[in-house]
Amino acid sequence: MAEARDIQFKDTAARSAESAAASASQEPGELQGEKMVLNVGPSHPATHGVLRIVLELDGEIITGARPEVGYLHRGDEKIAENFTYTQFIPYTDRLDYLAPLANNVAYALAVEKLLGIDRQLTPRCQFIRVICCELARISSHLLGVGCYAMDLGALTVFLHTFTEREKIYNLCESLTGARFTTNYTRIGGLSRDMPPGWAEQCRKFLNEVVVNIDETETFLTRNRIFVDRTQGVGVIPRDVAIDYGMSGPNLRGSGIEHDLRKAHPYLVYDQLKFDVPVGTAGDCYDRYLVRMEEMRQSVRIVHQCLDQLPGGPINVSDGKIVLPPKDRVLTRMEELIHHFINVTQGVNAPPGEIYFGHENPKGELGFYINSKGGGTPHRLKIRSPSFVNLSILSWLLPKHMLSDVVAILGSFDFVMGECDR
Repeated sequence: MAEARDIQFKDTAARSAESAAASASQEPGELQGEKMVLNVGPSHPATHGVLRIVLELDGEIITGARPEVGYLHRGDEKIAENFTYTQFIPYTDRLDYLAPLANNVAYALAVEKLLGIDRQLTPRCQFIRVICCELARISSHLLGVGCYAMDLGALTVFLHTFTEREKIYNLCESLTGARFTTNYTRIGGLSRDMPPGWAEQCRKFLNEVVVNIDETETFLTRNRIFVDRTQGVGVIPRDVAIDYGMSGPNLRGSGIEHDLRKAHPYLVYDQLKFDVPVGTAGDCYDRYLVRMEEMRQSVRIVHQCLDQLPGGPINVSDGKIVLPPKDRVLTRMEELIHHFINVTQGVNAPPGEIYFGHENPKGELGFYINSKGGGTPHRLKIRSPSFVNLSILSWLLPKHMLSDVVAILGSFDFVMGECDR
């Protein structure tokens, strides 16, 4: 990201440094007037959902910040403990609802690790899952960058990226039968195979989206207003990012090259070539640059998957885990029994506990499952990256200007659906 940062306007950088130095040197005893408490959210459009931040202001300078979540009252983790493993899959769509395909895969991999079948997944299933995850990453980043630009006044960029994201929805509809809440992954495989001609449609989209990404950078990367609002704003040092448990582009924007697809490879990521972009300054501008480059790397990954896509089945050959074919259910007693038990009781998981972390577009989406045996988890805990990333706001926002709050929140690209899980 160093090359892109070289374009910064020198007078802008100087002003940012002077402003930061002045804010840092201000002591509580030097306040210009009485402090004011201001609520940002939970209905403000810049909070990207029902997030409320209680700000303490001295004029335009923030002296204290307290983020408050919990306005959705979802209870997903308790719902999971009362449903079978398969029945909970549709609820994962509603976590980071901007990347439902990736959520499905993360949860399925966690359950498969508990069942001990994560190494038995068919090659075709693994490649299709990677394609789904990377399309979800592109879709999420397109919306994240578009909304970020709109927050800072560039409406054209939002319309530009959203147009490309609509093409991903068309691909999702062809592949899964749904545009938004896909519910595509199954324990042990997938609900259906790729339809004829889908790979060609996907290639066509990949060739078009790289043009869109380049044009988006033309709109923003050298845009004077955008650079002024993002460079030197919301700086997160490496050690602080680690201390607060940040992950995903927000962590890599601070210069830490940590990506679960590289650090702890799953599916077929160890067979694919891609780079992990990192920032140099850890500010809002770096977090934007990281997401832009991640989209290019996702395009590169999907191209490789389509080139290497093998044939064969998409589900493991175990009737106690995957529903048997319908024609065999209607003609054979053993398959009928497996179908009945799977639907009514769920897969028979062994006792034990596991944790699986998945590199989602927002960061590390983790599932901790504690099982006492049977078809439902005894306890299920979701590590949602947006919730963890937002924990740094109390440390980050003070000493910034009120107008910087919008820029900082947009650079985090969080979604409240997984915060209030």
